[in-house]
Amino acid sequence: MDRLEGIFAMQADLNRRIGVELEGIPEEEKVRWVLNYSRAMSQELSELVDSVPWKWWAKYQTFDEQNARVEVVDLFHFLISLAQALGMSAEDVYEAYVKKNQVNHSRQESGYAKKDETDSRHI
Repeated sequence: MDRLEGIFAMQADLNRRIGVELEGIPEEEKVRWVLNYSRAMSQELSELVDSVPWKWWAKYQTFDEQNARVEVVDLFHFLISLAQALGMSAEDVYEAYVKKNQVNHSRQESGYAKKDETDSRHI
């Protein structure tokens, strides 16, 4: 088992322990969990932002790198759960990442002067 597969397995175990079973859920539940995890990620992202001194008018702020790292891991927890709610395995995420990475490189090579959503339809 590779590391990404291991992370997916650990997250599925944690979700089951919490009482959330995402495998084979009906579409109505899938929509609910996609929204739940998206909201949770939004909150974790806000907590990550708060780890960085972003208030230019406030002199008291400091960069809390240790907390920023924790927030990144929290984001991973919810991102993996989101992928699982969408029926994606570690292999699915890896394959989609590779394809999207190629699209992003192609966009940079072409200057990415025009938005074209069709270049990602194959993912």
